[in-house]
Amino acid sequence: MLVAELEGGLLRGEQVAGSELVLQELRRTIRDSGRPAKRIGNAARLFFAPVEPFLVEDAADHRRIGRLARVSLEPIWEWISRDLMPAEAKALGEDINRALSADDGVKADQLTHALHERAIRRIKEAIAAVGGDEKARRRLSVQVGTPRALEDIGTLVRILAIRDELAEVARRLPSHLRAFEREQIDHVMALFEGLTMPRSQAPAARDADIVLFGLIQLADRLAAPWQLIRIATHAADSDAPARIAETPYAAAVNIVLGEAESMVGELRTELKMRRPVTSLLRGIHDTARGLRTEMDLSVDSPWSRQLAALRTQLSSLLKAEIESTPGRLRRLLRPRTAKEIAAGSVLDAIDVAEAEMLTEFVGACHSYASELAVNEVAVRTWSELQHYLETGTKVLLDALRHADEADRPFRQSQVDAAIRFCKAVFGADYAGLLVKAAEVAAQASAAERKPLRA
Repeated sequence: MLVAELEGGLLRGEQVAGSELVLQELRRTIRDSGRPAKRIGNAARLFFAPVEPFLVEDAADHRRIGRLARVSLEPIWEWISRDLMPAEAKALGEDINRALSADDGVKADQLTHALHERAIRRIKEAIAAVGGDEKARRRLSVQVGTPRALEDIGTLVRILAIRDELAEVARRLPSHLRAFEREQIDHVMALFEGLTMPRSQAPAARDADIVLFGLIQLADRLAAPWQLIRIATHAADSDAPARIAETPYAAAVNIVLGEAESMVGELRTELKMRRPVTSLLRGIHDTARGLRTEMDLSVDSPWSRQLAALRTQLSSLLKAEIESTPGRLRRLLRPRTAKEIAAGSVLDAIDVAEAEMLTEFVGACHSYASELAVNEVAVRTWSELQHYLETGTKVLLDALRHADEADRPFRQSQVDAAIRFCKAVFGADYAGLLVKAAEVAAQASAAERKPLRA
């Protein structure tokens, strides 16, 4: 309510000291809470509304086809308002804000439509003006202020030019598709073809964009986005890449491969940050398997080479992490003499959590080894972990059984860590048996100390 009141005052031209600072903090609080809030829009939000389905929370230099990074919107809007069409953006923006303040949604939509049309024309003129002049392209990139400026404004203008058709696609597509089979594929193709030229004709650039951006919207509604490939193979009536490439729906394969590349990039970041990656590995595995199952990628083609390069990159990324895991566990679980243990010390909880996460990571790589191209190293490392935990845990239990007051906390923490690792490797039942064995060992240790104290 406070946000709405403050925004309404700004739209009416009321200058309240500190209102922008207060709004900034309130908006951050709302975002952090994850709770939706009714907001009075402004010209920028209405202007970018058609782009919302294609926004991603990636870095601004991402390379996902047909997508815009959300962080790029602000610099693009500043470029439009400052350099591209300052007078028109200011006048129409103020008119839109007044319409919103008066709760006149129809008027605001009409004004936004006018703003879109002028922006489309001006952006096309700006792109055409630079042409092949590399110096002019660099100058425009600096003005826009995003790492992939020309691609960003090109994507923006392509979306805005077909915003009505894309709104119709969004309205008529199911909100969620658990499976994408022949019946659903025929429905989607009929929808696209109703918005474009007949299928027998070569698609114009506008029609190709309707298919591309429509497929992106569809992919976001699929439970398994890799199934988007099926519309391409269905349209070609073949799994041969050459036949698929001749259809307008070849864009589906490019979208899926692009998403796979994005997931590999995200995987690299998550591994560096030491965060869980099991769901990412599953997604990459399913996508690679889907591509190889739905299409004949055994023959040489740009798509088969792209997937092969991606799997090679993935293998190199995963191999080092997989091979480092047994060493991490050994350093934590290594049997120590009483002299090596400081009285009352325990294993570092962060180190244990990271080692547990890596153990689960190796398990996921072992499960998905074939498509991740890490068969040999994953199988070998998984067997090594199994053997080490089977033999090493017995040693730790025996050490706990004979521990004294000073080293018992440390030995107990080693056993507890081993139980967590065993749960990741052997399952909950096995870990449950170890918990009982650890309780018996701890009780035996306490019993042995009593006569000494007496």
